[in-house]
Amino acid sequence: MAFDAGTASSNPLRVILTRRFARQVLTGRWFTVFASILIMASSGATHIFSTYSSTLKSALGYDQHTLNTVALAKDLGASLGLIAGLLNEVAPPCAVLAAGAAANLAGYLPLYLFVSGKTTSTPPIWLVRFCAFVGANAQTFAATGAVVTCVRNFPETRGVVLGLLEGVAALSGAVFTQMYYSFFGGTRPESLVLLVAVLPAAVSVVFVTTVRYMPRRRRRGGMEASVDPFFCFLYLSIALACFLLVMIVVRERVEMSRSAQALAATPLVILMMMPLGVVTKQEYKIRREREVDAALVMVRRDPVNITVVEGVEVSGDDVKKAEDQVKKGEDAEKKAEEHVKETESPPLPAPAQKSCIGRRLGNCIKTTFRAPKRGEEDYTILQAVFSIDMLVLFVSAVCGLGGTLTAIDNMGQIGEALGYHSNSINTFVSLVSIWTYAGRVTAGYASEALLASRLRVPRPLLLTLVLLLACVGHLLLASGAANALYPASVVVGFCFGAQWPLVFAVVSEVFGLKRYSTLYNLGWLACPVGSYLLGVCVAGRLYDAEAKRQGTGGGGVCLGVECYRRAFLIITAATVFGAAVSVVLVWRTWAFYRGDVYARFREGGDGRLPVGQQRLVPEQGKEEEEGAAVNGGGKG
Repeated sequence: MAFDAGTASSNPLRVILTRRFARQVLTGRWFTVFASILIMASSGATHIFSTYSSTLKSALGYDQHTLNTVALAKDLGASLGLIAGLLNEVAPPCAVLAAGAAANLAGYLPLYLFVSGKTTSTPPIWLVRFCAFVGANAQTFAATGAVVTCVRNFPETRGVVLGLLEGVAALSGAVFTQMYYSFFGGTRPESLVLLVAVLPAAVSVVFVTTVRYMPRRRRRGGMEASVDPFFCFLYLSIALACFLLVMIVVRERVEMSRSAQALAATPLVILMMMPLGVVTKQEYKIRREREVDAALVMVRRDPVNITVVEGVEVSGDDVKKAEDQVKKGEDAEKKAEEHVKETESPPLPAPAQKSCIGRRLGNCIKTTFRAPKRGEEDYTILQAVFSIDMLVLFVSAVCGLGGTLTAIDNMGQIGEALGYHSNSINTFVSLVSIWTYAGRVTAGYASEALLASRLRVPRPLLLTLVLLLACVGHLLLASGAANALYPASVVVGFCFGAQWPLVFAVVSEVFGLKRYSTLYNLGWLACPVGSYLLGVCVAGRLYDAEAKRQGTGGGGVCLGVECYRRAFLIITAATVFGAAVSVVLVWRTWAFYRGDVYARFREGGDGRLPVGQQRLVPEQGKEEEEGAAVNGGGKG
């Protein structure tokens, strides 16, 4: 007797071009990754504020100080993502994405009306600041809905996921700029504001139902999902970064015609859509695995000596081994279900007492300052906020991110002070986003590989090394040596990007995924705090003091090496301090990272997900899907 698991599936196109397979792709976990990539690629409106800020300034008659207050409101909106995080704790990702789309339209559409002159009167400055804040805050909703969902769907490859998505987000500013030049010729900045208002909202609405939590299903023997698809995504993102790099350099060096700029949109769109091919291939592989599992189920019901599955001959011994693997996977699922039932069981009602409120308040305070055992239980929001680990990580991030962001924000003025040509300044300022992308994907993928290796290198140790590398870039900027700005921009951009996936991955591993939505956005606060302390209080004041001392009379313009030397020497010292503080976190988490960080996920499937999200796929649906795989994919 032989069993054929779907002779029609021998030709992949016969499967891929069916409505049933299309439904599988659209509802699969890998399509969620594809949707998240596009969402993150369209979430970089805050990165291109300088492109249309001059138009906003001239259209509304603002001076530089007033424009800086609008930029400050934009930066605050992009960093304050706690609202998005708290919403994601109580609502599904679709609600978060929908709220982000609405906020994006509510913020940027009025700005477009103001810039294009379609309003009858000049808006008050508070309204412009509010719109800039709301529009920038919309990207925190998009990032929370996309990144947190993918990290929870793929917890054992979270470093890779964070590196990929944060890397694509770093390219989003260059993507917007390229679309602006391709579709509008780069001559109407108000059209860029309209693009910023419509495109992110449209992308979020299109994928609002596909980005969702999808607990992993155990395959044969509890085998985990391969990371190969993520490397395919990485290669495609590298191709996109190289294309944008070439276009940036060409635009700065060559005068492109309108038709050539429009033609450049074709490879951009193709590169953005190519990850869909990776998703299709992975879903086809999953379908094949389901067909094999369905065949094994039939074999167990009707034992045979030889089984043929899609032309592959399987002996009885192989079937027995496969059955043992399936049984192990089922045992792991049963343990996971028992864990979920224990977690979901309601606590016994406490006896009524007069001091019930006082008791609860006291227990809450005790629980807040009593951290759970690292790696075994998830932290609450208050436990994480008041923990020593969070304090150490936050201080390190403030020093590291604040210093590198200060360097990036002042890169243009540094070039002017050191006497670089305007074309050179524009080129390396534009390329900072490429180096930031390189840092994010390198840190994400490399940290995951080193953590999974025999060395089990802790991520906090890698964060320390990145901070020390950033000191090299700061010293190059402080030296003012000839042509030092080029390598300094590469080092600073790389280190700024590398810190993000490391910080976010450490937060998820040390404090758990249960409240990751809020804690993820809490990490973003380190950026504006560090930028204010090191950028405004240190670099800004020292620059103004040197300009006043020179008395150039050029509106506070400073020229020479001394403009930023002392500032970046202080920033270097602060970054060294941050690296020293991060060593404390390395010491505190050394034993945790030397063990199996992802043991809970291998044993329990979705152990760190919130209780309300652990059983989104009912057993009945699973049985129906297995039955459909047997009936539709094979015949006996």
